Amino acid sequence: MIKEIKIPEIGESVDSGEVVAVLVSKGDMVEKDQPLIEVETEKAVVEIPSTEAGKVTELSVSEGDSVKIGQVIARVDTEGEGEEAGQEAPEPEEEEAQPEKEEKAEKEKAEEKEDKAKEKAKKKEEQEEEEAEAEEKEEPEEEEEKKKPAAKKEEPEKKKPAPKKKAEEKEEEKQLAPAAPSVRRLARELGADINLIPGSGPGGRISLEDVKRYVRHIIEGGRASMPEAAEGIKEMPDFSRWGEITRKPLSKVRSIIAGGTAQSWSLIPHVTQFDKADITELENFRRKYSKMVEKEGGKLTVTAILLKVIAAALKKYPRFNASIDPQKGEIIYKEYYNIGMAVDTDRGLLVPVIRGVDKKSIFDLSVELLELADRTRDKKVMPDELEGGTFTISNQGGIGGTDFTPIVFWPQVSILGVSRASKQPVFDEEEGTFKPRIILPLSLSYDHRIIDGADAARFLKWVSEALEHPLLLDFE
Repeated sequence: MIKEIKIPEIGESVDSGEVVAVLVSKGDMVEKDQPLIEVETEKAVVEIPSTEAGKVTELSVSEGDSVKIGQVIARVDTEGEGEEAGQEAPEPEEEEAQPEKEEKAEKEKAEEKEDKAKEKAKKKEEQEEEEAEAEEKEEPEEEEEKKKPAAKKEEPEKKKPAPKKKAEEKEEEKQLAPAAPSVRRLARELGADINLIPGSGPGGRISLEDVKRYVRHIIEGGRASMPEAAEGIKEMPDFSRWGEITRKPLSKVRSIIAGGTAQSWSLIPHVTQFDKADITELENFRRKYSKMVEKEGGKLTVTAILLKVIAAALKKYPRFNASIDPQKGEIIYKEYYNIGMAVDTDRGLLVPVIRGVDKKSIFDLSVELLELADRTRDKKVMPDELEGGTFTISNQGGIGGTDFTPIVFWPQVSILGVSRASKQPVFDEEEGTFKPRIILPLSLSYDHRIIDGADAARFLKWVSEALEHPLLLDFE
C-alpha cells in the first residue's frame, strides 16, 4: 500500500520552511521514524521523519524547495514491492485521499465563511469611520457657509482663505494617510510613519494588518522590497565599481536573527551595567566536583553554575524576570524561570532554553546544558526548545574579550553577558599585600523602561557575591 509522508506540525507559528538536505533517494528502503529530509524554518533546522516503513516510490521535494506544513514530501510503499506496485495502486490512494479532500473542502468552506464575516465587519467599521470623518469635515464647511454673506459685503477674498486653507490641509492629510484613529495610534506606538505605509483597503485605506506588515518588513530588512516605503532611504552604492563582489541571500536562521535583534534594539531602550566577580573559590569548587559530573555525561562549567545563581537572583528581583506590555500599560511578572543560553553555531547565534531552572540542581543543569548545546550545534534542537525564555545568558569567555554589551531578547527585559576570566593582582587589606585572584567580567543589559540603574547595580552585585561564595550554592 502506498502511504503519503507529509510535513508535520513543527512548532508554534511555524507554517513553512526550506529544504536544506534530502537524506534518502527514490527506491531506498526506510524505517519508521527515519529522517527523510532536513527543513530550515525561521527558528531551527528540523529533521522530517518517515511515518511509515517501506520503499520510497516518490520524492516530491529537492534541496532548496520551499515547503509548507501538511505538504506531501514522499510516498512509501509499505509492502516494499517497488515502483510497479506504486503504479498499480492509484485507486487505493484515491480512496485514501477522498476523506482528506472532503475534510479540506469543509475546512475551506468554513474559512471562506469566516473571511466573509470578517470582511462584512471590516466594511461596517470602515463605513462608521467614514461617517465620523464626514461629520468632522462638515463642521468647518458649515461655519464657512455662515461667514459667506458677510464676506461678500465686505472683503470676500480676505476672509475666505483662513478656513479654506485649514480644511484643505485636513483633507490633504486624509488623502496621504486614510486610516482609522486606532490604526494611527498603533503606527505611532511602533514608531512608523503612517504616511509611508501602503494601504490594502478601498482607496488605499490603511488597516492594522498593513501597519504590522510594514513594521515587520522594516525589521526583517525588507523595506527596499516595498517601493512605497523606500522614500527617503538611500540606496546601497554599487560596490562592484571598486572591485569584485559576491552576493549571497540570508538564510532563514540568519534572517530571523537579524529581524529579532533589530526589533529588540528598536523597541527596547538599552542600558548596560558592568561589574566583576572574584571566582577564585568558585574555580576550586568547580574542579572539586567536575569529575563527578563528567561521570554522568555532563560538564561542570561556570555557565552551569550561573544558571542556578541567576534563577535565585530572579526570585529576589522579579522585575528582571518580567515583560512590559506598553499597549495595556502593564508589567507581566512570570512565576517560572526559563533561562536561555546563547550557543555559537555555524548558522549563527541560537538561544535554546532550559526550563524550570529553579527546580534543578547544578548537577542536573550541567548535564542538560551540555546535551542541549550539542544538539543545537548539530541541528537537532526543536523549535519549541528555542521559545519561552524569561532571561538569557551569553557567555563569550571561551572565545575571549574583556567586556561587551549584549542586546536584550524581546520580549525579555534583561540579559547577562559573561566575558573571559583572567588572573589579576588584588590588594588584600587585612594582610596589606597583593594576591593573585581570578576575576570574571559581567555585563548586564536591561530595558530601562521598567528597570532603573540602581536596581541593575543591586542585581549584578548580588550575582557577583553569590559567585564569590560557592559553598552557599545548592549543588545537589
